[in-house]
Amino acid sequence: MDNILVTGASGFIGSFVVEEAIRKGFSTWAAIRKSSSKAYLQHPDIHFIELDYTHPDILQEQLKEHASKYGAFTYVVHCAGVTKCADKRDFDRVNYQQSRYLVEALIATGQTPKLFIFISTLSVFGPIHEKDYQPITEHDIPQPNTAYGKSKLKMEQYLQGLSDFPYLILRPTGVYGPREKDYFLMAKSIQQHLDLSVGYKRQDITFVYVKDVVQAIFLGIDKGVSNRVFFLSDGQVYQSRTFSNLIMRELKATKVLRFCAPLWALKLISIIAEWWANLHHTTSTLNTDKYRIMSQRNWRCDITPTIEELDYKPQYQLDKGVKETIAWYKEAGWL
Repeated sequence: MDNILVTGASGFIGSFVVEEAIRKGFSTWAAIRKSSSKAYLQHPDIHFIELDYTHPDILQEQLKEHASKYGAFTYVVHCAGVTKCADKRDFDRVNYQQSRYLVEALIATGQTPKLFIFISTLSVFGPIHEKDYQPITEHDIPQPNTAYGKSKLKMEQYLQGLSDFPYLILRPTGVYGPREKDYFLMAKSIQQHLDLSVGYKRQDITFVYVKDVVQAIFLGIDKGVSNRVFFLSDGQVYQSRTFSNLIMRELKATKVLRFCAPLWALKLISIIAEWWANLHHTTSTLNTDKYRIMSQRNWRCDITPTIEELDYKPQYQLDKGVKETIAWYKEAGWL
């Protein structure tokens, strides 16, 4: 039985990866911290491992000890990371530096896996093709304008610079689904009869359901595709109101007050929210990084190579995914 390590296992994407790994018969190791919630990690076949990504020497010893008892990890799916931070320097520290420590520890202990799958983001490209709305392709030059995107790009470039280390980089666009908290805030707002959009210029948006991200991960493992980078979306392009319209339909929400805020207003609010969060040493859902993401007008991406090389077939178009997501929010008592 192949051993698979899933980092960030208690998180949104990671918890779904763990479930699918169990279903596929892997000996599944969920990497968590002492403070991590196990709310979505209840299957009795899950093995837990605590890894210290902040101290390379300790991390190497932890991996050595694990390998001596259970064998080396055959596959590693690296979902761990941060999407918002009180201190922007933490993006680089967690998404790049700590991720690099993990790879270096695997190499140093002679545990190079058959495949290391890194969950990156479409945000590594930043606002490109904003005038012609052409799909972003793997041949475009990344121009990230957020601390989050920059940190993910640094890790991508590190992996691509290694020799004899099999990696697969996946760049999902906006990932939504059960357990996700940012899109949930939109659903909660609509339930309270308020829907806010930003910017008056056309915005082409793309989405990918969490289970399709998981599908791509295991297709990469099954097909043994390595040293490649792929975009992930559902293959469709939507307008800014499409997502909220589908939420309204599923919630049977009526009399929703809809506002479209100018970008300058969003920017001002984001600066204030970030300042307030920094003052109180906490994080804010709305911040200057989030402003740049929300103001980006072109989120089209070319998934043709993903389809051709991984045999990736998105199973969830937006209407189906939103329906399942809202149903879960209701069942979980979030809505």
